[in-house]
Amino acid sequence: MMNYLNYIESNSNVMLGKPVIKGTRITVALVLQRLSEGASPQDLIKAYPALTIESISAVLAYASDAIGNETIIAVA
Repeated sequence: MMNYLNYIESNSNVMLGKPVIKGTRITVALVLQRLSEGASPQDLIKAYPALTIESISAVLAYASDAIGNETIIAVA
């Protein structure tokens, strides 16, 4: 499994502490949103040249880890 910590950071001085691709202001949420809208990794790299295939894969690994470790609260 990819170590997404090599690509993603959270700094309170950058984008209010939201997780971003290291060295950029490109948020994990933005990458996920664009992918969910049908953008390909190549589309993202063209639009945001600071991205790489590896950083996009890191976003997916981060999201998978975040969802896999969340607590489910049942509501009636």
